[in-house]
Amino acid sequence: MGGFNPNPAMFTPGGYPQHSPQPPNQQPHGLYPQPGGQMPQTQGPGMGYPGQPMPGYPQAPSPNPSMPGYGGGPAPNQPMPGYPRAPSPNPSMPGYGGGAMPVAPAINVRDTGKILSYCDNSTSKYYLGQVYILLSGKTIWKMPSSSLFLQRGFRGTIKDYPGADPLRDVEVLRKAMKGFGTDEQAIIDLLGSRSNRQRVPMLMAFKTSYGKDLVKDLKSELSGNFEKLVLAMLKTPSQLDAYELKEAIKGAGTDEACLIEILSSRSNAEIKELNQVYKTEYKKSLEDAISGDTSGHFRRLLISLAQGNRDERETVDISVAKQDAQALYAAGENKVGTDESKFNAILCSRSKPHLRAVGDQYMLGILTLCSLRVPVKCIKNTPAYFAERLYKSMKGAGTKDKTLIRIMVTRSEVDMLDIRQEYVKNYGKSLYTDISGDTSGDYKKLLLKLCGGSD
Repeated sequence: MGGFNPNPAMFTPGGYPQHSPQPPNQQPHGLYPQPGGQMPQTQGPGMGYPGQPMPGYPQAPSPNPSMPGYGGGPAPNQPMPGYPRAPSPNPSMPGYGGGAMPVAPAINVRDTGKILSYCDNSTSKYYLGQVYILLSGKTIWKMPSSSLFLQRGFRGTIKDYPGADPLRDVEVLRKAMKGFGTDEQAIIDLLGSRSNRQRVPMLMAFKTSYGKDLVKDLKSELSGNFEKLVLAMLKTPSQLDAYELKEAIKGAGTDEACLIEILSSRSNAEIKELNQVYKTEYKKSLEDAISGDTSGHFRRLLISLAQGNRDERETVDISVAKQDAQALYAAGENKVGTDESKFNAILCSRSKPHLRAVGDQYMLGILTLCSLRVPVKCIKNTPAYFAERLYKSMKGAGTKDKTLIRIMVTRSEVDMLDIRQEYVKNYGKSLYTDISGDTSGDYKKLLLKLCGGSD
């Protein structure tokens, strides 16, 4: 039975997509395109420029040869120009997607009794939200259909717009805000058709073209939740995460759910980038901020998660998973009181596939600690976790707009399609329908752009 060692870079983590080797002219540099490369010419509806054929701008010369990724840019392997407060290039952060991910081959797994390995003679079947791995017709392993092992391809709703040019984009924004009144629809059409790595350079392009601050101009023209959504879309992933954590900690009361959401769903590289940006932006380490606003076991849990030191291997040693399950049983159910440190150590250091295997043995069934239950739910099924967060943000009187905005922006280039599937499966109606019924005006229009359609 011939096996092979899978390349972890082929698989997508529960947070932002994992970086994998890029085809020619695709970016390895986080939010920004590869120098000298061309934007991938994926077809699809989008917002063009007035008077220009859709979907792009063929043969249009670059108005600024110093900006990477567009016609006339610098030669490959030259230093990239920096944008304001942009994170350093990070191979593991593709910045909310940025086009179709390479498709991994079909993956089959088997339980040897010791390790979960890959082989070439097993099959899989889908039934009631579970994928059953079969060997010689016998079920040997099952996992949620949204498991990391099975996610392949790009699962976001916002992709790179072919041929987008930040200098031409800011002309559209300037025209929308110039004179009496504001053309909100032009802003919605533009931002709703650009990926994060195409939106962020608009900040520098606007200042270069007009000598003004785009954020200040938008704040003077927009208001309410529509303004908050637009500004969130102009932050890098790590800037938005840092801002949301800062808001969750400051003032009376702590938004514990926000802290858990971000720290449980991001990769090691994203958490390390987040720590750097937080320190730069707020002159205080994230760990110090957490320590000053939380206490007890919850504080220790958050500090552990904020280290970004989780094992990220995709293979699972079933024997170790069983040992961890037994250790958790000994720490919890089999004694008076609970040894929270044992739960903390396993939950914050083991890989997510490993924790899913432990969960099958023990953890997901008997966890009683509220501070641990939520991160476990995120690890067990990330899209279902975010679907639940979105549902609760709109359920009942009033809308938790901060939660709604944060999740719609951060997941629109990661796994929004999977979140939509979990939403309709668990709540009987589409995410698109609930957003339409719970929000209004320009705010609703831009949220629906991020949602990408109904199910």
